[in-house]
Amino acid sequence: MRIVKTETAPRVRRRPRTSEFPATLSVSEKPMNLPNTMPAIAITAPGGPEVLQAVELPLPTPADGEVLIKVAAAGVNRPDCLQRAGLYPVPPEASPLPGLEIAGEVVALGPGATRWRPGDRVVALVHGGGYAGYCRAHAGHCLPWPAELPAVEAASLPETCFTVQYNLFTRAHLSAGESCLIHGGSSGIGATAIQLAKAAGARVLTTVGNAEKQRFCVGLGADVAIDYKTTDWLDAVLTQTPKRGVDVVLDMVAGPYVEKNLKALAPDGRYSMIAFLLGAKAEVNFGHVLGKRLTITGSTLRPQSVAAKTAIARDVEDKVWPLVVAGRCRSPVFRVFPLAEAAAAHALMESSQHMGKIVLVP
Repeated sequence: MRIVKTETAPRVRRRPRTSEFPATLSVSEKPMNLPNTMPAIAITAPGGPEVLQAVELPLPTPADGEVLIKVAAAGVNRPDCLQRAGLYPVPPEASPLPGLEIAGEVVALGPGATRWRPGDRVVALVHGGGYAGYCRAHAGHCLPWPAELPAVEAASLPETCFTVQYNLFTRAHLSAGESCLIHGGSSGIGATAIQLAKAAGARVLTTVGNAEKQRFCVGLGADVAIDYKTTDWLDAVLTQTPKRGVDVVLDMVAGPYVEKNLKALAPDGRYSMIAFLLGAKAEVNFGHVLGKRLTITGSTLRPQSVAAKTAIARDVEDKVWPLVVAGRCRSPVFRVFPLAEAAAAHALMESSQHMGKIVLVP
């Protein structure tokens, strides 16, 4: 059995200021300095990373309630890969370009857009289109770019912070003194979940695929990191919780993990499902649900309404952003690629060799 444990999470130091982002133009200069076209990455057909191609497209026009952002960096996420492969339907109103999170500078406002002004630096959860030089975002889905974070780290915050805050806390109600099991702890979602769960006062167990990833997760604050390739993770969880099990499971694996997750939960436990990396179907014994009074919940972020995502954004700004600013929650960036090398970024994502986030820069 290979398990790595730690009693306390290390203090994460804040990043120094960065000069990556150029000085902003004045408000009056913004509309006149916008180009007519921009670089972007398009999905030419469903398939492997090679179907991602660099193109030149007209500049987007922000719609009602939207802002136009000059992209400084864009995060790469699993849904981008699924969309590219033809396995993640794009909502009708969304951009067909991949990319769900960005950091950049507001350069134009659509009708009715409030709070932000040209020149503001923001991070945003976007409805596609992040793999480009410019991207539209709903004003309500933007958050202030933390001043001391470089562009690549700022851009990798929205998707993970929105997902974890909503699923681990709003839906699964993780609270201080409880325990949670986070699968895929070295992923972008996993890294954020470990830190936010620890900040909330929970005990964190996580599963990973090798010793290096174990050390990575312990460095982020995980109390127990289990190598699922050398250890039966369910046995390890029950051993680490004196047969009681954990209060919350955050699962992006599903498939054969579903039955084991139900066994790993304590009485009145909550199972939060956010993805199906090993399949959306499983054979399970629902006796666990009745016998232990379990709650099973799940969600996807992108198809939710503008209003719902705006509410999540405000929750993140209120509860997560102070931790980000204080250096208690960071987004580890594994590798940065130029926008034109998006195919290589997707290949790395699908190899699962990364720890933390993969980011593109125009």
